[in-house]
Amino acid sequence: MHVTKRYAHESRRDYALRIIKDNIIRLDLEPGSMVSENELASELGLSRGPVREALMELAKVKIVDIYPQRGSVISKVNYDLIEEACFLRETLETAVAERCCLQGLRPEHLSALRENVKLQQFYLENHNRDRLWDLDDDFHRRLFSSANLTQVYILMNSMMVHFDRVRAMSLVAVREIRFVEDHRVILETIVKGDSEAAKQLVHSHLTRYQVDKREIYAKYPQYLK
Repeated sequence: MHVTKRYAHESRRDYALRIIKDNIIRLDLEPGSMVSENELASELGLSRGPVREALMELAKVKIVDIYPQRGSVISKVNYDLIEEACFLRETLETAVAERCCLQGLRPEHLSALRENVKLQQFYLENHNRDRLWDLDDDFHRRLFSSANLTQVYILMNSMMVHFDRVRAMSLVAVREIRFVEDHRVILETIVKGDSEAAKQLVHSHLTRYQVDKREIYAKYPQYLK
């Protein structure tokens, strides 16, 4: 399991939730695998209480299944839940793209987004999938920030764990990674102020997992319901 340092002022429960969720998304905690409160607590340097609270929170969004007297299991990927998460994300992100087109991007936001896309291309060419993942997240977060909707992004992100697991699988299973080019075209379309084209591009970008579904099933049949 990949463990990073606890943030300043981050509670033990929030720290456990962040690290466990991140490891589920990145498949270090594999779908269908058993997890032990004691082992997780030991790896995180925490008592069992915060870990138990984190697992209960993840169970609410159906990413962990808790069985009394038996333990907890990382839920397998359920495409019905992914459909719901994708509906939420597409609804919000198409609206954000339209808002950015209408308001325009402030120079500092545009500069940061263009630098982000350049870095994505660099890490794509150098096969650094972990860094690509972070930059993908950052690109979308910056669009919400540009639209003055940071809190909306935070609320949306709390529900994206099901979608994000498939996104992680795509980085490995799909031979041709196309989201970097998606981001470049979306950004330049927003710069032009073409809201209808930007919304369509965001729709195509966020529903790409449906195109990739066959390849994901071929690569990870044991992870999927």
